[in-house]
Amino acid sequence: MGDLTRLADVATPPPSPEAQPVRNPLTAAGQLMRWGLVLIRHDALLPREITPLLPAWARFAARGLHLMAGREGRDGRPGERLGRAFESLGPVAIKLGQVLATRADIFGVQFARDLGRLKDKLPPFPLDQARREIERSLGRPVESLFTDLGPPVGAASLAQAHPAWLADGRKVAVKVLRPGVERRVARGLDAMRLGAGMVDRFVPLARRLEPRAFVETVARSMLIELDMRLEASAASELGDIMARSRDAGRAHMSAPAVVWDGVGKRVLTLEWAAGLPMTDPAAAEQPGLDKDALADNVVRAFLIQALDHGTFHADLHEGNLFCHAPAELTAIDFGIVGRLGPAERRYLAEILWGFLNRNYDRIAQVHFEAGYVPPRHSVEAFAQALRAVGEPVIGKQASKVSMGRLLGQLFEITALFDMHLRPELILLQKTMVSVEGVARRLNPDHDLWAAAQPVVAAWIRRELGPQAQVRDLLEEGRAVIRALSRQAQSPPPPPAATVVVERRLSPWATLAAGIGFVAGTSALVMTLWPRMFGG
Repeated sequence: MGDLTRLADVATPPPSPEAQPVRNPLTAAGQLMRWGLVLIRHDALLPREITPLLPAWARFAARGLHLMAGREGRDGRPGERLGRAFESLGPVAIKLGQVLATRADIFGVQFARDLGRLKDKLPPFPLDQARREIERSLGRPVESLFTDLGPPVGAASLAQAHPAWLADGRKVAVKVLRPGVERRVARGLDAMRLGAGMVDRFVPLARRLEPRAFVETVARSMLIELDMRLEASAASELGDIMARSRDAGRAHMSAPAVVWDGVGKRVLTLEWAAGLPMTDPAAAEQPGLDKDALADNVVRAFLIQALDHGTFHADLHEGNLFCHAPAELTAIDFGIVGRLGPAERRYLAEILWGFLNRNYDRIAQVHFEAGYVPPRHSVEAFAQALRAVGEPVIGKQASKVSMGRLLGQLFEITALFDMHLRPELILLQKTMVSVEGVARRLNPDHDLWAAAQPVVAAWIRRELGPQAQVRDLLEEGRAVIRALSRQAQSPPPPPAATVVVERRLSPWATLAAGIGFVAGTSALVMTLWPRMFGG
C-alpha cells in the first residue's frame, strides 16, 4: 500500500475557512434566545423521557424546564416534539434535524422516523405564489415553457418541488425556492456564528472541534444552495460522473438530466426521477426490489464519487433518493456538493483500507502524515487507541454494534491526541453518516465495511499499487524529457564577463534522448514485471 508522503506538502492540511463577523450581534443574540425558548416550550431541550437518566443536579434543572413547557411540549414523542421545534426555527435548524434523522442506530428507529418528516414533508407555499416566483426568475410566462404545472409534491426547508410537463410530453420536476428564505438563512447563520464564537471562547474543551470553521463550512454550503443555477451545474457534473461509472460497469446511481431552459437563480427544472422516493413506505415494498443490494449500492455510489472523482453528492438522505427494482438509485437535490483534493482522497482510502485490514499502525501513520494528529504524540500509542475502537466493530453486524459507544470512544481518543476537526472533511463525514443511516434502515444488519471493500480495494490497486508506481515513473520520465527539451530550446543566458560559445541542442538530439529514456524505462518495467504481478 502506498502512503501520503508521495504528495507534496501533505503534512500541512488546507487552511480553515475564515470566520465571518456577526453582522448584527443584537439580532443574533435574540435569535439564540428564541431557539432556546422554542426548544424549552416543546420540551425538546432536556426531554422528560430522559430525566431519570440524568445526574441528581441535572434532574432538578430539567424539572424546572419541564414546568416552562407549553402545550406543544405535552403532546407527542420526543422526536415529534423536536421536529416541530426545528420546523418553527427555520432552515438552519431543519438541516440539523435532517442529520439527526439519519442515526436510527443512535437515537432509535422511532425517533429517526419522527424527525424524518423534516426531509420533504414540510408545509408548502401556495401554487400561485410558486408561479410568480418562476416567472420572476425565468423572465417569461409559465405557459411558455410548461404545458401544465401541478401542485407541490414535496416541500423541504429551502424549496419545494412541482410536477410539470414540457411541450414534447416529458415530465419534469420544477424546484422553486421559498419566498424570503434567503433572509431566514442569513439570520440563522448569524445566530450560529454568535453561538460558535461563544463556545470557542467559553468552552475550551470544544475548541478542537473548530466550531467557527464548522459554521463557516455549513454557511458556505447553504449559501450555494440558494442559487439554483449552481445546483443545476452540480446536477450536470454529478450526472456525468455517474454516467462514467455506469460505462465502467458500476451502475450504482444516476441523476436526472437538467432542462436548462427552466433554470434561473430561484428555479431549477430536472427530468422526473424514476421510481419512488425512499421516504415513501411503499418504496421498500416494490416488487422485485433487492433491499440488500440497494443498501450496498448507496454506500458504493458515494465512495465511487468521493474516491474516484473527488466530487460527491453531500446530502444523500432518503428525501433525496428514489429507487426502483432491482436495486436502482436516482439522486435529486444537488444543492450541497462535497469536493476532496488528492491528499484528502488518499487519506480517506488509506483509512478505510486500514480498518478493512485491521492495520492500525498504518491508520495511525496516515493521520500523522496528513497532519491531523500533532507530531508531538506517539504513532504507536495512537495505533493502540485506534485498535480499541476498531476491533469491537470490524466484521460485526450493525445491530450488534453500539454506534453511540463507538462515537464516544472516538471523541475521547481524538481529544487525548489533540486531533482537531478538519473543516475540509465536514461534508465527507456528514455524508458518510447519512449514507450509513440509509443503508441500515434498508437492512438493519448491513455491513458497511463489506460494502465498501470492493470500491476501496479497486482504488488502492489503481492509485497505490505496482501499476500506479509504473505509471508515476513514466509520468516523471515524461516530465524530465519536457524539461530537457525546454532547456535545450531556451538555454539559460551565460553569466556576465564570461565568453561562452552557445551550442544549441538539435531537435534530433532531443528526440534521441527521449527515445533512450523511454527504452530504458521500458526495460526496467519488463524486468520488474514478474515480481510486481507474479507473472
